[in-house]
Amino acid sequence: MTEKLRPIQELSPGEAGNLAYILTDIDDTLTREGRVEAAVYGALWRLKERGFEVIPVTGRPAGWCDLIIRQWPVEAVVGENGAFVYYREDGQIKTYTHPAAEQAAGPEKEDPLREIRDKLARILKAVQKEVPGARSARDQFARIYDLAIDFNEDPPRLGLEAAAKIQEVCQAWGAQAKISSIHVNAWFGDYDKLSMTKLFLTNRRGEGELKSRVFFFGDSPNDEPMFSFFPLSCGVANIRPFLPGMKNPPGFLASRSFGDGFVEGVERILQIK
Repeated sequence: MTEKLRPIQELSPGEAGNLAYILTDIDDTLTREGRVEAAVYGALWRLKERGFEVIPVTGRPAGWCDLIIRQWPVEAVVGENGAFVYYREDGQIKTYTHPAAEQAAGPEKEDPLREIRDKLARILKAVQKEVPGARSARDQFARIYDLAIDFNEDPPRLGLEAAAKIQEVCQAWGAQAKISSIHVNAWFGDYDKLSMTKLFLTNRRGEGELKSRVFFFGDSPNDEPMFSFFPLSCGVANIRPFLPGMKNPPGFLASRSFGDGFVEGVERILQIK
């Protein structure tokens, strides 16, 4: 699979000449062992200073996304695998929620998300019965729409075989379920990172031609919808273990891993644009 992927250094001026948006996953794409290193943060600032609109597209929770839109050099952030976008407009931070996430909420007016939370709690119990050591992620308290089950962020690390079993249990309960490099995320509603990205860029940013305007960075299977749609996409090198099971790999591959791979891709984009 990796032999078919183009090295990021082969990105050409003709391909990158119309870019306006740099979209990126966060965990293990921008981070290494959970930290955003100095070179990565500097690369985000260089992109902003050169006029690119940087938009993280992540499975991380609403609480994290509120901090990111306020403190990082980004103009928007897609959170909880596409449930919402926090974005800057007219000097304010605003929220755009995916219609399918709103529709998945229950009819109870005082607490419309109660039904979803109850279903996700039952899923977690089922997962813990089937996969010893599975537990909700430490950031679960900051989530609105989804359940994050930790298999590889904090010890004990369970591995990809356990992640696949967790995904299977979640799907058996009728939930959407995606595997990232650290969590299995489960939610109700017909949306994902790609559908929200397309809605936001067309409805809020007025973009008509996305495929030549967007470059996306990712590292794991939950980035596949983005890789499938955006030909200008790059996997950082630590995506390699996931590639055999991916039907839609990225268009390019960085030679370096984690945030260093993101910096490598940004350097190439800035070289030619």
